[in-house]
Amino acid sequence: MPPAPVSSATPRLPVMIPLVVAMAFLMEQLDSTIITTAVPDIAKSLHVTPLQMSLAVAAYVLAVAIFIPVSGWFADRYGARRVFVAALSIFTLGSVLCGVAQDFAMLVVMRVVQGLGGAMMTPVGRLILLRSFPRSELMTAMTWMTLPAVTGPVMGPLLGGVLTTYLSWRWIFYVNLPFGLVGIALALRFIKLAPETNTGKFDFAGFLMVGGGLGLLQFGLENVSRPVVPPAATAMALVAATALLAGFGLYARRKDAPAIDLNLFRGRAFRVGSLAGGLCRVGLNGVPFLLPLMLQVGFGLSPIGSGSITFIGSAGAIIIRSQLNKLVRAHGFRIVLVTSAVAGSVALLGFSVMEPHTPHWVLLLWVFFFGLTRSAQFMTSNTLSYSEMPDSHLSRATSLGGALQQLSVSFGVSLSAVLLALVSAHSHALTPARFHEVFILTAIVPLLAIPGFMTLPAITGRRPMTPQQTIAEMENQD
Repeated sequence: MPPAPVSSATPRLPVMIPLVVAMAFLMEQLDSTIITTAVPDIAKSLHVTPLQMSLAVAAYVLAVAIFIPVSGWFADRYGARRVFVAALSIFTLGSVLCGVAQDFAMLVVMRVVQGLGGAMMTPVGRLILLRSFPRSELMTAMTWMTLPAVTGPVMGPLLGGVLTTYLSWRWIFYVNLPFGLVGIALALRFIKLAPETNTGKFDFAGFLMVGGGLGLLQFGLENVSRPVVPPAATAMALVAATALLAGFGLYARRKDAPAIDLNLFRGRAFRVGSLAGGLCRVGLNGVPFLLPLMLQVGFGLSPIGSGSITFIGSAGAIIIRSQLNKLVRAHGFRIVLVTSAVAGSVALLGFSVMEPHTPHWVLLLWVFFFGLTRSAQFMTSNTLSYSEMPDSHLSRATSLGGALQQLSVSFGVSLSAVLLALVSAHSHALTPARFHEVFILTAIVPLLAIPGFMTLPAITGRRPMTPQQTIAEMENQD
């Protein structure tokens, strides 16, 4: 029998554990975007072109994509707290070494080190939350976890612009040092040291297939939005990624303990939350890429002016957090997910009518509305994914869920970049009208997730299944 949730034993833990995990998540999310506004300064300092700097951006997300799948195995084998603290330490050390990098090669290598730490921090931190709270408090805990994922991408460019403008590009990495040290100290103090479990041998062959497949897929998607190799090489990478992932699908059927447990999709809550929710996130995840670009290139705002507007979306995330638990308990997951998907689509359409002369207060209100609906969708689908997951399956579920969330971000950015390239192919100018067309097209994507959400029983969320019922559901499917 699994141990009782530790949050119920100490009054401070319901705040401290999510705070520690959220701090780690925020660092990881910030570092995926904070570098973007500092690219020209870093390139000049390290004597490379801005185009070459794309490798430093891609190195981080590639490392995250490759190593996320094995995080669950390491958490089970060596204990979630040990792995989480080690991940924080690696990430923080990598950040400092990025800041002191004297040449481009060192920066790229240290970005890989950062990515290794980030890949372990995110799913293992999620695992700690899931094991620390009873299911009745899961929505509250998960909102703490999801807030950084929602606010990080909009805070990153603004913070990066401020630090680069008023201090130095090196401070976009140094800023992680105090957060990392505090996070390590709090994790050692408040997170319970869980016993190691007998996980069996590490599935190295499966890791090579799924890690290589996800890495190549991530590289292909990144290259769509920030091309550094010819289109033929991108196509080859995507074909190879598809072959490796398809091969792993066949391999996993014959393996007792594969690197990624695809049987998790047999659970309806996880399947709908991760797949249908992931599809909805693809449509919404293009906005942190598209909106700053439209505000700066299409409307002529400065990076700091643009970041000041997009940052207001974080306020929507904070406000909706306290209401989601009540909404799900009152109406169930299905209603909340469908409503937030429709609202997200409406929010995307709203950006398609914004013009350079649109008053800033209107832009602020609409970005706030988008932040609110995006957060509602993310937090609810994340909570659904793990709401009925048995404790024995949690480490594998967080690894798979983390990989899918990483891909939803890349797919969202790449889809927006591809559409923007297509609609501007003839005019060769990124006018506001071209951005409007892309917002209209991406507004369709969240609506495609609604049929998946509708497969949920209306009662889901108001009366969740027990872990035993979920195991039976997974075992009874072919």
